[in-house]
Amino acid sequence: MSDEIEHVIMKDIKPGRFLLIDGEPCRAVEIDVSAPGKHGSAKMRITGIGVFDGKKRTILKPSDAYVDIPIITKKRAQVVSVTGDTAQLMDSETYEVFELPIPEDLKGNVVSGSVVEVMEAMGKKAIIRAINE
Repeated sequence: MSDEIEHVIMKDIKPGRFLLIDGEPCRAVEIDVSAPGKHGSAKMRITGIGVFDGKKRTILKPSDAYVDIPIITKKRAQVVSVTGDTAQLMDSETYEVFELPIPEDLKGNVVSGSVVEVMEAMGKKAIIRAINE
């Protein structure tokens, strides 16, 4: 698991960056910073949206604390077949065949024979976009 994450100081996180909140990979969407007070350092509240489940999560830590960043890979895969809301995909590099649910916003674009981009982090995968070639 240690090769799937790296550590970064909280104050280096910007909106759009990925981080782990409650053990789930999330994309930072909102960052609030409080001023340093009489008894401590500045605190940061980062709100993120889960990459794989879409849930909103929040983390609150001092700005000089470390936070875990997931190592995210993006790959291309060819759609072998579509059954209901599930697509059977073949990785373009390893030729591994696997199934993933089709996101609501991509239902019409993911068809048999098309190419999609798949995001993978911490053993989870998700279709993130359809590629028109």
